[in-house]
Amino acid sequence: MNRVKILNITIDDCTATELLGQVDRGVIFTPNVDHLVKLQTDREFIQAYSIADYRVCDSKILFYISKFLGSPLKEKISGSDLFPAFYEHHKNSEHIRIFLLGAQEGVAARAQEIINAKVGRKMVVGTYSPSLGFENDEAECRKIVALINQSGATVLAVGVGAPKQEKWICKYKDRLPNINIFLAIGATIDFEAGHKPRAPKWISELGLEWFFRLLSEPRRLWKRYLVDDTHFFWLVLKQKYNFYQPPTVMYEFEEVINID
Repeated sequence: MNRVKILNITIDDCTATELLGQVDRGVIFTPNVDHLVKLQTDREFIQAYSIADYRVCDSKILFYISKFLGSPLKEKISGSDLFPAFYEHHKNSEHIRIFLLGAQEGVAARAQEIINAKVGRKMVVGTYSPSLGFENDEAECRKIVALINQSGATVLAVGVGAPKQEKWICKYKDRLPNINIFLAIGATIDFEAGHKPRAPKWISELGLEWFFRLLSEPRRLWKRYLVDDTHFFWLVLKQKYNFYQPPTVMYEFEEVINID
């Protein structure tokens, strides 16, 4: 599988069909503009990204940027598109059993009911809605690990937002021996449960899903989209004209994350 380099990471150049036909184990992350910005300064996030076996484009903006940089990606594969495609692809695969980690109390359980009804079997075998700040509570994290291990799940879908979900997978992955596939899926559990609206497809295809989300949750997202992430475009211009330098914190992870 070819890879396209954008700033300090590489992104797999594939379609969703190609990805689903290939993956039988591994860690899947879905980089977007906000990820790329955080990956310039967040050492733990860089470390988490270094364990990802697959990194697929979760942003129409990144899709357009890949063209601007001269290495066009085949397709945008957002987590919220990939996850339903994944469970439909495996609806008759009895060895695929999913645990959902994320969303507010009751939301993941509702997503479980809806998904299992769609596929016609008990594919989602367990859920847990963690408390705010759970990632810093080792007792709660041990509880989550035990629940996942006891559930019989072979796939873990974590939807607690970036970079928290990627860091959690990186930290606890080795304590989950029965999990073959790890998916970091952001707000997808909320979408699956019907708890939050998703942008219409035409808005997403125009690269304006971020704007739809901003209008939906302005107090939470205004700084991310209107302040923090704008720096990304300056960094891309630097890459285009060969002035971009990877952050110094990533050199120790260079061999595993910065693959040609």
